Amino acid sequence: MKKNLLASALLIIGFQSNATIVEMQTNQGTVTVNLYDQHTPVTVANFLEYVSDGSYNGSLIHRSVDDFVVQGGGFTFDTDFTAIEKKAAIANEPVLSNVKGTIAMAKQSGNANSATSQWFFNLKDNSANLDVQNGGFTVFGEITQESFEVLTKITDLVHCGEIPVVGLNEDQCPETTAGFNGENLVTINSVVVIDENPDSSAGLSPVENTLIDDDDKGGDSGSSSGSMAWLMSILAASVFYRRKFIQ
Repeated sequence: MKKNLLASALLIIGFQSNATIVEMQTNQGTVTVNLYDQHTPVTVANFLEYVSDGSYNGSLIHRSVDDFVVQGGGFTFDTDFTAIEKKAAIANEPVLSNVKGTIAMAKQSGNANSATSQWFFNLKDNSANLDVQNGGFTVFGEITQESFEVLTKITDLVHCGEIPVVGLNEDQCPETTAGFNGENLVTINSVVVIDENPDSSAGLSPVENTLIDDDDKGGDSGSSSGSMAWLMSILAASVFYRRKFIQ
């Protein structure tokens, strides 16, 4: 039933999409994101609320896994990692596929409708896993090709655990998040809307999530032991390899 409803909705709106355009200025370069306003309106509205109130300004890229994801939207840094104040969780909208170059929402394991502030970029086609796991992960935009080069620059950095760092070698990684200096981290200096017209970027062609089925209840798949770890992040003031769910 769910699949039929999703299919009907997608037939109505079509897969030629238009998008609000958002620009992330990081200390590693600029990432431009075209948002899928028409396909995932709840998720886009939620993301833009965090943008408009400045929650993402000064935030961190706190997780980077080569050939998988780059994740942010969870923390800022002063003398330690500080969680961004979260708004209410939103309904899942798993209508589009987690293909390379898309942005999607992070969420808690076993709770499809738990996304709040955190998001991730897909560095490869992760659809076989993320389109079905935990009710499917909501894709709500795509980045430009030039922006992908910035993500590659981030994944090429030295990492402390899964945190990309600047100006450190692996032997200099601190034991806790409080051991960093702000200049050691990949920072998103600002996130701004550069074109707020939802018809501003015609010609996008998002890929439909065809893997979601009627039997999926939004729970954890249980068979993706390695991939679920990416939903877990470092607690402020904890050691790098001690993880818990952050949303």
